[in-house]
Amino acid sequence: MALSLILRTCSRSKLSCKLTHPAISYSNSSGEKPNEIRKSHEKSVYKREEAKRIRFYILNRFIEYLKNYDKVLEKNFPTTMKTYKVFTEGTWSFIADTRHYFKIVAMLNSSKGSYTKLLRREIELQHQMPKDITKVAPVLLFSTLPFAFYILLPLIYALPKQLLTSHFWTEEQKVKFETEYLHDRLVHNKPVFRHLQSQLKFIKHHRKNRDLYEKWNKTLGLLGSGDQPTIECILACKELFKDEPYHLLYLSRNHVFHLLRVHGIHAGWFRRTRLADRALGLIEMDRAIMREGGVHNLPLEALRKACYLRGFHTKDVSHKCQIQWLTDWIKISSNTDKDSLSLLLHAPIFLGYNEPSNWRLLHPERV
Repeated sequence: MALSLILRTCSRSKLSCKLTHPAISYSNSSGEKPNEIRKSHEKSVYKREEAKRIRFYILNRFIEYLKNYDKVLEKNFPTTMKTYKVFTEGTWSFIADTRHYFKIVAMLNSSKGSYTKLLRREIELQHQMPKDITKVAPVLLFSTLPFAFYILLPLIYALPKQLLTSHFWTEEQKVKFETEYLHDRLVHNKPVFRHLQSQLKFIKHHRKNRDLYEKWNKTLGLLGSGDQPTIECILACKELFKDEPYHLLYLSRNHVFHLLRVHGIHAGWFRRTRLADRALGLIEMDRAIMREGGVHNLPLEALRKACYLRGFHTKDVSHKCQIQWLTDWIKISSNTDKDSLSLLLHAPIFLGYNEPSNWRLLHPERV
């Protein structure tokens, strides 16, 4: 019995040791005091905050790099970036003008639509945008295809005149390309003048126009000798353009072709109709100029553009001479009606055939 009591006591003591041992081992497992444990936790938190600050610093630097990435590209690839920027800005300008153009067309086609409600700038836009849309729309559609822009960008750089419009040109390109386009138009002045001369015999022997022969012969003689006939001399022969031989319906095919090119119109279908539309458009532009205060109130760039559109090269031409030239044009325009549209269509020859600035552009080697 005594032996069993001793064994029972020992087993209880071992059990108590096992129960109390984990607590003791847990409290001393790390071998660190509570203060040391607290410090280690604070240190780990500090490291995490430091890592966050480093990450934010790197991220901010990366964002700043992206913001200035265009400057890096401009520095390393100046020509490519300039082309890209001009194309992007030109696209937005083209879209804005296209929207404005369709608003103008919708207004003109409405029941209360009238050119008298349009500004000069809007009539010029309505005149120019159909040609620009036809030229640029295929390029913009092609640029939306996957990876197409990488092919298009070098083509745009190489052929801006052929592929794009003035929306996408730099100021230097605008001056250069407009001068080239005007040169191509002025080349056709002489063939048109020869066609006018070729009808003198018909006028001389035609009873209806016989009285005008002397006046018209004198007018063409002045043009042929390098002088400028007066506006009064030109208007005195207006009847010749209301019937044979100079009405649009009576002009020869070759005469019509060169007249189209004088005005920068393609020589495709409905030639005479498109010439008539051009004359009516020019008349409306001239009326808008007068509604807005006359030629003297035109800004310099608007005056230059108006002269360019009508076939007058304004380089090295004084502001006063530009005003006088456009004033003479509007005198002819204001005396033109639907029956004498051909008169206004020939005004680039009457007013510009002997202009020194046009002559210098056509024959630079003789200057």
